Amino acid sequence: MNASTTASSMPATWSRRAVQATAALAASMAMTGPVLAQAQLDQPAPAFSAATADGKTVTLDSYKGKTVVLEWTNHECPYVKKHYGSGNIPALQKEATAQGVVWLQVISSAPGQQGNVDGPTAIKLNKDRGAAPTQVLLDPSGQIGKSYGAQTSPHLFIVNPQGVLVYKGGIDSIATAKVDDIAKADPYVKTALSELAAGKKVTHASTKPYGCSIKYGS
Repeated sequence: MNASTTASSMPATWSRRAVQATAALAASMAMTGPVLAQAQLDQPAPAFSAATADGKTVTLDSYKGKTVVLEWTNHECPYVKKHYGSGNIPALQKEATAQGVVWLQVISSAPGQQGNVDGPTAIKLNKDRGAAPTQVLLDPSGQIGKSYGAQTSPHLFIVNPQGVLVYKGGIDSIATAKVDDIAKADPYVKTALSELAAGKKVTHASTKPYGCSIKYGS
């Protein structure tokens, strides 16, 4: 094979392979969604400024000195319905806030996507479900969710009074939409909050979140 033959025949093969590889990569990205940053445990939690459902603006820094729970939610998700319909998350919210914890619901569904609501609707949903978060943060751009690497609803993060991320993951250990499984599960978030209140290090600081994928925009 001379040089001219090599130059004329091999690039065509390479070109086909390159197209196939690009298509495979695109398909993979479509299935997995955007690559998100991951908030790091034992590091300062990502700062944010957010509009609330009742028309205010809050920052993470404004809660310095208090334990903060961030709970990503989507009221149409079966996994969220499991924990709200059973009263599990509302009970956790009330127990935590009674002890001075700040509980922030975060809605990162993009406009037109499942779970996206305006402020008055978010407030009514919580009233109807007996929910009691400190505030509901509206994040339609997905900026806050992506800065934390929030993947599912629910997905929970806990920030200690010093502003350091000390927990991220699932609400509990059984990844189903079955209400009966709540009583059988290891309640990761409840346990983490109890350990923090007792001045202990969180035993299971990073667990696998489960639920519906967060409906970020493009």
